[in-house]
Amino acid sequence: MTRIKSNFSLHKNPMKAIKYLLFLAIGLPMLMSCRGQISKKPPIHPNPNMDQQMRFEPQEATTFFPDGRVNQPPVEGTIARGHLRQNTEYYQGITEDSTFVTEIPVDVTKAFIYRGKDRFAVFCTPCHGLAGNGEGIIMEGGYGFVPAPSFHQERLREVNDGYIFSVISNGIRTMPSYAHQIPVKDRWAIVAYVRALQHSQHVSESEIEEYNVDLAALQSNFKERQAAQQALEEAAAASGGGEISAARGKQIAQQNACFSCHSTDGSRIIGPSWKNVFGHEVQLESGETVVADSAYIHESIVDPQAKIVAGFPPTMVPYDFLSESEIGSLIAYIKTLSSASENEQ
Repeated sequence: MTRIKSNFSLHKNPMKAIKYLLFLAIGLPMLMSCRGQISKKPPIHPNPNMDQQMRFEPQEATTFFPDGRVNQPPVEGTIARGHLRQNTEYYQGITEDSTFVTEIPVDVTKAFIYRGKDRFAVFCTPCHGLAGNGEGIIMEGGYGFVPAPSFHQERLREVNDGYIFSVISNGIRTMPSYAHQIPVKDRWAIVAYVRALQHSQHVSESEIEEYNVDLAALQSNFKERQAAQQALEEAAAASGGGEISAARGKQIAQQNACFSCHSTDGSRIIGPSWKNVFGHEVQLESGETVVADSAYIHESIVDPQAKIVAGFPPTMVPYDFLSESEIGSLIAYIKTLSSASENEQ
């Protein structure tokens, strides 16, 4: 057999031999330490001086400050970086004279409107519905919420863009503030989409005819739906479900959260009290005085902006979705809360 010769010899290359031995002495323990076995020995900790720091935990007490609190409030007048927000038109929706801005202070692009559509679907549709008509899923479930207004009523079509932004930011009536959930720019995007919804529901026939839309079929479908709804109401009335009674009126008031705005004991809350309102004179914001009879209460339910009572904000939404028998029952219940109802013919 042929003998394989080594490339070096210990006695011929002593320096190489030393280096080789040093490599083995250092490398082999390192390789043996990487076997993946669990060691029971404590890890090497060469610098433990940061383990126990001389610091305080949040909400901990201290004698360093006079009030004994670790968490100190910011120095008066200081504002965190990026939170100055001097542009009130963008951050609050108001001008320097505190009036609502008329137009969105952001470039409205197609992508911006679609962003508003996405955020509207997340935060607004449960109450206001996909079409913005106030027919969200929780409004139809009989949960007792104050009905959300339709964005397509004339009052909301005429308000400034800043007003809608302010409502999203600060809330109104039973609607909470969304300032902590929706960033400022997304709130303006929602305003842009609400405007798009409003325009979509109030397009003239001449504009519709410019597109490939079967207007006659749409009108026919709408009439069929109206006829079906009317048939349902007539069937309910024929079966006794549409009877007018004070007891039913009280139930309807509870289902529609009327008592969150109107008291029955004369106390003042958001709206006028129902106690002793029927048959008595009511002072209007215009300076006129009217008698709160059945016609007045009916009008106040379906069109609350027609006659605004003096001293109360015009915040009530129309309850025009109620049937005539439901409105009649509400009026019957309100009559029971007034002494004047006994003398009514």
